[in-house]
Amino acid sequence: MTTYIKFIISVFLRSFINIFFIMIGLIMILNLLSELDFFKEIEVNTYFPLYLSALNSFSLIFEMFPFIFLIATQFFFINFFKNNELNIFKYSGLKNINIIKIISFLSLIMGILIIIFFYNISSNFKNFYLGLKSNYTSDDKYLAVITNNGLWIKDKIDNKTIIINSSKIETGFLIDAFISEFNEEFEIIRNIKSNKIDITNNEWVIYDAKIYINNVVQDYKETKIKSNFNYERIQSLFSNLSSLSIVELYELKTNYEELGYSTVELDVHMQKLISYPIYFLLMTVFSAIIMFNSKNLKNTSVKIAIGLFCSVIIYYINNFFYVLGNTEKISLIASVWSPLLILSLINMLMLRDINEK
Repeated sequence: MTTYIKFIISVFLRSFINIFFIMIGLIMILNLLSELDFFKEIEVNTYFPLYLSALNSFSLIFEMFPFIFLIATQFFFINFFKNNELNIFKYSGLKNINIIKIISFLSLIMGILIIIFFYNISSNFKNFYLGLKSNYTSDDKYLAVITNNGLWIKDKIDNKTIIINSSKIETGFLIDAFISEFNEEFEIIRNIKSNKIDITNNEWVIYDAKIYINNVVQDYKETKIKSNFNYERIQSLFSNLSSLSIVELYELKTNYEELGYSTVELDVHMQKLISYPIYFLLMTVFSAIIMFNSKNLKNTSVKIAIGLFCSVIIYYINNFFYVLGNTEKISLIASVWSPLLILSLINMLMLRDINEK
């Protein structure tokens, strides 16, 4: 590896690390304020909100990585412009496009490492964070999980604990469900078996129910029970995918498919993870183009402002396509890769005359 490549890599990594720690510091402060507001009427250890803030920050910083790469690239070039090092590289025969190739390839490698290592660490921290915080919410007595045995729900209502197991879930309905009701001493009250339960509302409608009480079976064409859950709430319980590692995401997808539960949101999330290294590369190239085109601007703040403005636009375009994908307005592949394709085309068009900048 030649000296100039080592130098470019070291300067870029330094810029990236500086921006990373600045961003994680800002996120921790904002998180801390949020946690302090949450615990303002709950008595906890003084350091507990800070601890929760630190755990949650890793997941949030992961979402910020595209913009960290963009801003880090800007500061990388600001240092080069300030020290007039780009002209030195030009005199040595190193073109602008070569510099962009070096840092973009480095961004791709860093992106792969971030997905493999950082994401799995942040998901574990997020899962631990949610587990700790759930002890201080009103939802701690409720539980819903998906396993290879189907959907399991623990509910508590009217001084009764209800355990529900369903082998499949369809839009608004539980299929092949078995319900067990217990009193406060956790003694069995009754069991209910049904092939179809309407869970559209919090008052469930159970069709063709078989109710078992003291080993006596009674058949009901239709009966009802109250629940804290409905179809919409059950869907929302599984939307926090950032708390699952890559292996857990694949396991959850298998369970979803066996249950008949929609995997659209899960597939979008997984495609998003796969695309992230490419996203980081494109953001690095885009930032470099901005810096070369604003090279003659004296005010550094204006250059940073241009980059941040463009990054906000890119963020909302990405989110717009993700929403279209999650609502199945467009295909899964299109929702994740279309914004990156657009950004790639913009980069290609603007790279044509980059060596003359």
